[in-house]
Amino acid sequence: MINNEKILEKLPKLLKEVKRKTPLTHCITNFVTVNDCANAILAIGGSPIMSDDVNEVAEIVNISNSLVINIGKISQPQMEAMKLSSAQANKNNIPITLDPVGVGISKLRNDITKELIENYDITTIRGNITEIKTIAKIFNVIDDTNTAKGVDVCDDDIITKDTLKENGEIIAKTAEKLNTIILASGPIDILSNGKTTIAINGGDEMMPLITGSGCMLSSIVGSCIGATNAFEGTLLAILAMNKAGEKARAKVDENNLGTGSFRTFLIDALYNTNAKELINESEIEIL
Repeated sequence: MINNEKILEKLPKLLKEVKRKTPLTHCITNFVTVNDCANAILAIGGSPIMSDDVNEVAEIVNISNSLVINIGKISQPQMEAMKLSSAQANKNNIPITLDPVGVGISKLRNDITKELIENYDITTIRGNITEIKTIAKIFNVIDDTNTAKGVDVCDDDIITKDTLKENGEIIAKTAEKLNTIILASGPIDILSNGKTTIAINGGDEMMPLITGSGCMLSSIVGSCIGATNAFEGTLLAILAMNKAGEKARAKVDENNLGTGSFRTFLIDALYNTNAKELINESEIEIL
């Protein structure tokens, strides 16, 4: 039987593997957050490469341990690069993390998200709950969802204790139908592979106040699954990010600082991720 302690006790080995393997993480991401994503990967123990040119992306995938696709600032050339990279990653059994930033706000974003999921083996999908519900609607898991509010989660979708069970069921059904792992991040995070679903408490309310916290999370998910395995690697990534957010907020409050300093402290805390702290201080619940 799976229990909280059994899941958490694997974290030291998982983190050690990330730092030992230094997984080359190929990110096709957006220029708004590319620098933060690269630094987050370095901090957790990976090695980033941020290429999106169609003339080289397949070659880059060939030498990579993981591929991260982020549609935050989408363009036609970038979409072609994403498809080429995904095909090559599937050919080489390289895990793919998809961050469907803003899916639901335009037909273009809906179409590329649908095409990537339908045509390629996506290992992990990481988004906010509105993005995940939009994907659930696209693939007929649910009938309706709220209209996306830019790249942020809709107020009505925010995961709370009262909506945890309902959202957990949606995420589990979507993960099962798409044969992927889904991580919906928010005040309470939900992780599911369709069979096991975990609720995760942690992080800090300042995290959404900086551009790129979600993109950084998706990037370190890529590094963690590139060095370990998909489900446990994704769990390691969200626990590490949550703890880093909490530590960064404590530093900000201690020194009466703001969001700019929070970003720097967040990277520092990722670099100093401590597996024992994650075991002792993480709050998870099997749904």
